[in-house]
Amino acid sequence: MSNMVKVVNSTYLSKHKYFTARQDHYILPSGKEVDPYFIVEMPPSAAAMAITENNEVILVEQYRHPVKEHLLELPGGFIDPGEEPGEAIKRELLEETGYRFSRIHCLAITAANPGVLSNFSYLFLATGGVKASEQQLDDNEEIKIILKPIEEVKVLLAESGIKQSMHALCLFYGFQYLNQ
Repeated sequence: MSNMVKVVNSTYLSKHKYFTARQDHYILPSGKEVDPYFIVEMPPSAAAMAITENNEVILVEQYRHPVKEHLLELPGGFIDPGEEPGEAIKRELLEETGYRFSRIHCLAITAANPGVLSNFSYLFLATGGVKASEQQLDDNEEIKIILKPIEEVKVLLAESGIKQSMHALCLFYGFQYLNQ
């Protein structure tokens, strides 16, 4: 018995820069056939627990249409093709917040929903943030910057105030790393 998964057929249902969906038919090593299986292809992403030189965590608030709520999140975004994750988070932090950071540390690489989504998310801790410019937002972005003391963010996390799961995980890893 082979330990390889054999893809019999793969058909694209939608092709867009940020949303590509495909339907696969594949055979597991046991011989079991899975047809159809739906996959949403997305670029890799990066997010950071970003801390200013004044020990404030930079949170961003923005409207998220799929859940129809304004959410508190961490700054971040998609990684461009050919871009290193560490460079992507530096770019995203500067664009979304206007801050530059003296130190960036990769905390984890994780898959948000590997049952459907094809991408990985890179989670970072950025420290020593200094305001360097104004926000440089994409046309579809309206992002409000909120600076909160570290202790308040710990309470927010404990009380489920950060609903974006990858960002909550990033904060969890960030606090764990800072407490070492």
